[in-house]
Amino acid sequence: MDVSSAGLRVLRQIAESGSFTAAAVRLGYTQSAVSRQAASLERGAGAALFERRSDGVRLTTAGLVMLRHARTILSTLDTAERDLTGTVPGTETVRLGVFLSAGAALLPPALARLAAADPQITVTTTEGTTPALVRALRAGSVDLAVLTSRPPHRPSDGESPRLHVATVADAELVVAAPAAGDFAGRTAVHVDELADVAWIATPSSRSEPLLGVWPGLPGRPRVVHSARDWLTKLHLVAGGFGVTTVPSRLSPALPPGVSLLHVEGAPPEIRRVHVARLPGPPSPAVTAVTRAITSAAR
Repeated sequence: MDVSSAGLRVLRQIAESGSFTAAAVRLGYTQSAVSRQAASLERGAGAALFERRSDGVRLTTAGLVMLRHARTILSTLDTAERDLTGTVPGTETVRLGVFLSAGAALLPPALARLAAADPQITVTTTEGTTPALVRALRAGSVDLAVLTSRPPHRPSDGESPRLHVATVADAELVVAAPAAGDFAGRTAVHVDELADVAWIATPSSRSEPLLGVWPGLPGRPRVVHSARDWLTKLHLVAGGFGVTTVPSRLSPALPPGVSLLHVEGAPPEIRRVHVARLPGPPSPAVTAVTRAITSAAR
C-alpha cells in the first residue's frame, strides 16, 4: 500500500467536514487538490474510500478502516515531530468539542473544576452541532465531545464500532421572552399563545436541527430574526424583538431583561446531554475532563 501523510490528512478532514469543499476550506487547499489527494489515496488503498451522496460525502466501510489507521499514523507522526524538534509538552492536552449552547452554560464551570482538580491538563475546545462533532470524533480531530439528543435518543450515528456515550444530564426546553413584554411577570405560557409571536430562530437543516421556534408549534411560525450566535439571540430577546427556545440550563448566562417561561399545554421537551468518545480505554486526561463535565452538568 502506497499512501502519503498528506492523503491521510485529507481523508481525516473529509470525514470530519462531510464534503470535499468544506475539507478544502479547512485545509487551505483548492477543491481540485483535495479531489486529487482523495483519488490518489483510493488508488494506493486499492479500494473505494468515499461514497459521494446528495447530502455530502461519507466514508465507505474501507474508508472507515483506513480512517482508523490514519488516526494512529498521524498521531505517531506528530509524536515523531515533537521528538525530533525536542519539543516536550508540559501539559496533557484534551481536544474537546461542545454543542452550541454548552459553551455558555456548561463549559466554564467544567473548566473551573478541572483547573482546580487537575491543573496539568490543558483543554482546547471547538464548537459545532452534534452531527459535526460526531464526525470530528470519528476523524480523530477531537478526543471528547459533549453532544445533545432528543427523544427517543437513538445512537448519534450508525457507524461501527459504536461510540462510547455516557449520559450526564437531562434539560427541559423553555421559552426565553422579554421581561418587559407581553409575558412580563409570568413564569409559564400556554403553547397556543406562542402561535402568533415573533420568533428568533437559528438556521438549521433536517440533518442538523437547531433551537429557535418551539418544536411542533402548529401552523407556520413568524420568524423575524435568524441568528446562530446565542449572544445575538438572547440580546434580541432582551431588546423586545422576539422570543426563542432555549435549554433551561442556559439560565445562568441570560442577559438582563430576559425571562424564562415553562410551556404548558404540550408535552415537555427534554434534551439529553451526553459525553462521547471513541471506544476503547480512555486516557487519564480524558477521564478527568469527563468527570469535570459530568460534575458541572449535574
